[in-house]
Amino acid sequence: MGAFSSAAKNTMLDALTITHASLHSADPGGTGANELTGGSPAYARQAPTFNAAASSSRALNANLAFDVPAGSTVAYVGYWNSATWLGSDPVTNESFTGQGTYTVLASGTTLSLSDS
Repeated sequence: MGAFSSAAKNTMLDALTITHASLHSADPGGTGANELTGGSPAYARQAPTFNAAASSSRALNANLAFDVPAGSTVAYVGYWNSATWLGSDPVTNESFTGQGTYTVLASGTTLSLSDS
């Protein structure tokens, strides 16, 4: 199979509409399972903003801060288009014994396409 140009990959990435990001305690699979819930203040999905794609990748524009309930472990970050599950990325597990904040850093978060 051939390879897509960087311009084609940029077009595909820019067409991907991600309206919300979520946190998951285990592999969300193909449905967005294992999403965190509860807490005070309550856990809620966050609305990310991504820069325009360049060089076959699209970077998160600003950090995302999530309230995390006590007793939770963050293992995955998920991506949604409204109520439609798009996919996820595994992260280094972080466990919270008390209520806390988990931050997805813009500096290390990109969507990318590559040829296999």
